[in-house]
Amino acid sequence: QVQLVESGGGWVQGGGSLRLSCAASGSIFRVNDMAWYRQTPGKQRDLVATITSDYTTNYADSMEGRFTISRDNANNTVYLQMNSLKPEDTAVYYCYARIMSASQWGTYEYNAWGQGTQVTVSS
Repeated sequence: QVQLVESGGGWVQGGGSLRLSCAASGSIFRVNDMAWYRQTPGKQRDLVATITSDYTTNYADSMEGRFTISRDNANNTVYLQMNSLKPEDTAVYYCYARIMSASQWGTYEYNAWGQGTQVTVSS
């Protein structure tokens, strides 16, 4: 059906920057909300930031001012620019999209997730 492919993770020193990308492809009529989540071992997956199809953004408190979410609707891609990274930002980052697909019976929506990309910030 739909694939979300993430890229841009890696290792960076504290205070550095990384930019994550996530492209949705497949049977897509429209991509509605998109978001980034992150997860560390043994903990739940936490919201980092969201962006609607009309570019309204929302951030978790600890990320606001350091992280910026953006999207390219023409290419069904969402980005996360991460600046002033801290060791506590180390996690697997997951892309999320609310996908609308079309069939002969009409449209339907569902959630899609990327495979995750590791971000490691050293002190």
